[in-house]
Amino acid sequence: MRDKLLTQTKRLVVKIGSSLVASRDGGLRIQQIASITKDLAQIQATHREVVVVSSGAVVAGIQRLKFKTYPHSIPLKQAAAAVGQSRLIRAYENAFEKTGDKVAQILLTHDDLADRKRFLNARHTLTSLIQFGVIPIINENDSVSVDEIRFGDNDSLAGQVAHLIDADLLVILSDVDGLFSADPRVDPSASLIPLVTKFTKSIEQAAGQSRNQESRGGMVTKIKAAKHVGRFGVSTLLLNGEKKGLLPTVLRGEPGGTFFLPNQRPLSSRKQWIAFTLRAKGKLELDQGAIDALQQRGKSLLPSGIIDVMGHFKAGDAVSCTDKKGKEVAKGLVNYSALTLQKIKGHKTRDIKKIFGHQEYQEVIHRDNLVLL
Repeated sequence: MRDKLLTQTKRLVVKIGSSLVASRDGGLRIQQIASITKDLAQIQATHREVVVVSSGAVVAGIQRLKFKTYPHSIPLKQAAAAVGQSRLIRAYENAFEKTGDKVAQILLTHDDLADRKRFLNARHTLTSLIQFGVIPIINENDSVSVDEIRFGDNDSLAGQVAHLIDADLLVILSDVDGLFSADPRVDPSASLIPLVTKFTKSIEQAAGQSRNQESRGGMVTKIKAAKHVGRFGVSTLLLNGEKKGLLPTVLRGEPGGTFFLPNQRPLSSRKQWIAFTLRAKGKLELDQGAIDALQQRGKSLLPSGIIDVMGHFKAGDAVSCTDKKGKEVAKGLVNYSALTLQKIKGHKTRDIKKIFGHQEYQEVIHRDNLVLL
């Protein structure tokens, strides 16, 4: 199964970790960037389509600005990103010019994908670039991003891009060989896990937090990204990007890294967008009857099943649906505002007209706008 999926991959998103392309002391790793671009150019030459998500702008900017310590304030990080991003894209452009390939820079914030119209515009732009044989190089727009509009880490961004362009495979290149049974830096008996067919507790526990201050991710975010893209039918390959020529050989079916199999029943594009791109503006606590209706009978959410309403949201916003213990069971787009739901929660659908004198919708969340989690 692994070999078949890898050899038949047509469109892949390659996320390149910060440590592969830059260091705080030395700045951009030009030779390493050249090595990676040669591998990507080789893949592109085999009639595959490559989209790159690259970290490294902030670290490159830190070195250029001669910061003595890693900046913690948002303005300093944004300044470093603004300085480093231009240097990063120039390094990629110079490297790809030597392989005869064209590149384009795309900078995104979470808001670009949370808005459905902007999401589709971004999709069309990237699709057009791919059709012209251009390799898009994507990064989060760190120079303007704040916590409210950021993806958080480039592993998450790469997962969103995989959804955005309908990729077959997400490749995460880092400075480790893959997912191990334990942290190999602590436990010398730890063994590489070559194939993950299901995301179990033991798999998630095998991931440890990043020890690198210059990386916003770590193995935890890589596992999370693989889990998310697997929900919409995309495989993930976690590979050591320090090893020259490894990615092309693995795509030919040779062993290497950790491969995560996708879900056998991928979500539709719209439900992927609701589940993994939109951020919930509030929460609805549901009773067990409502949860059973959603999970077992594929029903829409009605007001009678709502116990409590939390947050401030308007009609059309995304909300999280939880059980009484706070565990998220679903996510969807509401037909009513938080203020309205406070008045109709626990009521039968027929009571809505009695309360307001009119009834716009029967459902609080229609099943077409609801995703089980």
